[in-house]
Amino acid sequence: MRRTRVLTAVLALAAGLLAGTPPALASDVIAAKKVSIAADTYTWKNARIDGGGFVPGIVFNRAEKNLAYARTDIGGAYRWQESTKTWTPLLDSVGWDDWAHTGVVSLASDSVDPDRVYAAVGTYTNSWDPGNGAVMRSADRGASWQKAELPFKLGGNMPGRGMGERLAVDPNRNSVLYLGAPSGKGLWRSTDSGVTWSQVTNFPNVGNYAQDPSDTSGYASDNQGIVWVTFDESTGTAGSATRTIYVGVADKDNAVYRSTDAGATWSRVAGQPTGYLAHKGVLDATNGYLYLAYSDTGGPYDGGKGRLWRYATATGTWTDISPVAEADTYYGFSGLTVDRQRPGTVMATAYSSWWPDTQIFRSTDSGSTWTKAWDYTSYPDRSNRYTMDVSSSPWLTWGANPAPPEQTPKLGWMTESLEIDPFDSNRMMYGTGATIYGTEDLSKWDSGGQFTIKPMVRGLEETAVLDLASPPSGAPLLSALGDIGGFRHTDLTKVPPMMYTSPNFTSTTSLDFAESNPNTVVRAGNLDSGPHIAFSTDNGANWFAGTDPSGVSGGGTVAAAADGSRFVWSPQGTGVHHATGFGTSWSASSGIPAGAIVESDRVDPMTFYGFKSGKFYVSTDGGATFSASAATGLPSGDTVRFKALPGTKGDVWLAGGASDGAYGLWHSTDSGATFAKLPNVDQADTIGFGKAAPGATYQTLYTSAKIGGVRGIFRSTDRGATWTRINDDAHQWGWTGAAITGDPRVYGRVYVATNGRGVVYGDTADSGGTDPTPTPTGACAVTYKVTNEWSGGFQADVQLSNTGTSAWSGWSLNWTFPNGQTISQLWNADHTQSGSAVTAKNLGWNGNVAAGSSVSFGFTGSWSGANAKPTAFKVADQTCAVG
Repeated sequence: MRRTRVLTAVLALAAGLLAGTPPALASDVIAAKKVSIAADTYTWKNARIDGGGFVPGIVFNRAEKNLAYARTDIGGAYRWQESTKTWTPLLDSVGWDDWAHTGVVSLASDSVDPDRVYAAVGTYTNSWDPGNGAVMRSADRGASWQKAELPFKLGGNMPGRGMGERLAVDPNRNSVLYLGAPSGKGLWRSTDSGVTWSQVTNFPNVGNYAQDPSDTSGYASDNQGIVWVTFDESTGTAGSATRTIYVGVADKDNAVYRSTDAGATWSRVAGQPTGYLAHKGVLDATNGYLYLAYSDTGGPYDGGKGRLWRYATATGTWTDISPVAEADTYYGFSGLTVDRQRPGTVMATAYSSWWPDTQIFRSTDSGSTWTKAWDYTSYPDRSNRYTMDVSSSPWLTWGANPAPPEQTPKLGWMTESLEIDPFDSNRMMYGTGATIYGTEDLSKWDSGGQFTIKPMVRGLEETAVLDLASPPSGAPLLSALGDIGGFRHTDLTKVPPMMYTSPNFTSTTSLDFAESNPNTVVRAGNLDSGPHIAFSTDNGANWFAGTDPSGVSGGGTVAAAADGSRFVWSPQGTGVHHATGFGTSWSASSGIPAGAIVESDRVDPMTFYGFKSGKFYVSTDGGATFSASAATGLPSGDTVRFKALPGTKGDVWLAGGASDGAYGLWHSTDSGATFAKLPNVDQADTIGFGKAAPGATYQTLYTSAKIGGVRGIFRSTDRGATWTRINDDAHQWGWTGAAITGDPRVYGRVYVATNGRGVVYGDTADSGGTDPTPTPTGACAVTYKVTNEWSGGFQADVQLSNTGTSAWSGWSLNWTFPNGQTISQLWNADHTQSGSAVTAKNLGWNGNVAAGSSVSFGFTGSWSGANAKPTAFKVADQTCAVG
């Protein structure tokens, strides 16, 4: 479950990587080369995961149908595209030096001029973030932005980030905006459409609530400040400033303030409840009600008690409209919304109900009575008003099989934002800790039917990527991710069916494969209780847990021998260890300090490498003993990433450093005995290898670096002698310093790790990739197995075997469903479906099937009435035996 966000960027900040000043250059034997920073033409996409992070805010424009935005805590902002039912990223232009501006604490869409949208950006208010926040403004719906720097920090990834919205546009005079600040900085106002900002000095309360005042890091001890601004549009006219404004403050005794003179004066609203924080304040101007959702903490993870209140703006009457008794709450309330088409309809969430599930409440009489999304029939059995269809993102089940009253997939958790479309009472969207869910038949809630909840998240990619690997065979991409573990992508354009399981790491910190035996894969990661290492013998499709040595507290880094015969692991909490076989018994390695980064030579299975605090270490006995290299001039800190080149023993590249010392890219051809620093690279933070360019004999290098004074993603096809920038200013993705790798099978393809925008991959126009033509001959056999079935849906696995005497260079399998079943998503193959007829075709990596071998793929689908198995399958014109 998503309880924490990965603070990947903090690792870079601690070493000052982002300070932007040139490093001191060590002496080098490489002659200086001219730097090429001409940009190649690349096409950039996401390896689809769909979601994967907390969505604390969803904002619909009140004047234009189908115009909606979503904000994430570290991964930027998005705009809804109705024609494709997808989200478009809006802040990919944020660069390395401004990485924190990918954290969005609030969004505001202008209802007077729908082309205008605003984003309050900044990730941390403590020392982890070196810069101040800003308000970004756009006059073209986020296609381009201008920025107003603020004299204080904002916290898109801080406690309380689900409260809001802190940023609001006056619905009558849209040149006026308000912004609630954290850290005791108060309330701020702009009167020129966000160009300049000034503090509202007479606002009486800057807030006083902190999650944990004793936290010395400043993260949990920061004053959460001013948390929302709401206008009463009925108190203004077009062109004149709205007179009545409500402001929520993080103060349990003084949570709500009001101005009735367009912000000239402010006062505490009389008679308000105390003892809670107001997460949301939503006004129904038609009926004259201000609704407030309260919790005893700022969230988004915590919250043990809460209430819902209604304030009558005309009479000043407060009414407790909570759907359950205070004694029965174990959660706080948030996710507050009203139906603008039916203003008496109100909804709210139990945002902090982790177990057995979140809850959604609905009232059609302004809060007088309520119904629930689910309730107990006879404990632990539940009756749901909804059905869930996660076939587009099947990993949302987490591969779990919980005991009642838990269900999988869950309705959600951290449900701080829930919004009814102001133009469509049937459409609702809400954010969770992992996705955006929604429905388009919400009115069934009131009519007694079951409405359907589905992910509405395609295009929104919000994972923090910690490591990447692209093996020479098998799946083209393996990822290590924060919070949801990681995925095996057999098709970059499709959502994988499941994250890594057995075990499910909350975050996978490192992964590796055996270079000459890519079916052998290892990953290390974090888990509250359980093993911290896992192995696969089928290229990451299935996993089994290893055994931890004593003292392990976190994943650290792990390396697989070139042939998969042994492993070296540097976990958190204890020293470096080595094992023969699959980690059932580990022995301590000598000669290398705890916490070292470890990697393997990609040719010699007995050679492993390590790095710690400026020293490079080498083992030639399978990781049993290490010796410190005599190499000098390497970075003194531990913000270093290094890799050995496949195909050449002892060829090692090392990137990293800090602006106050050695910083750049180094190369060794003698297993780390000596290193030469590339003088044409100012700074480098990652290094990866991909298929050699046409006519070249050395693999292509990729790096996230600063070269020729320009920050970007760079490629070299001549061992680093010259470099070409392959991204552009519109595609920067903030911080990209965790990992990078090329594809060993497709020239020009590169996979880039981002901190909140998922795995981005780029292709050059001359990649030269081809797909095999399926021309199999000979006998075949098929096994079709339904592995899971639920009301209206199912999952199936198909194994296709080549039972002939000749190898296949491609295959295409055809069948017809007997009951009209429909495939929702298929993995490990491409497919088309026309009516009941299906064709599944190989991908580029699994077209070759030797005689006597088999290939497998799987899918999820829907059914109605019956779900009988197909009885006939064909490959080309050959009818297959059915097992």
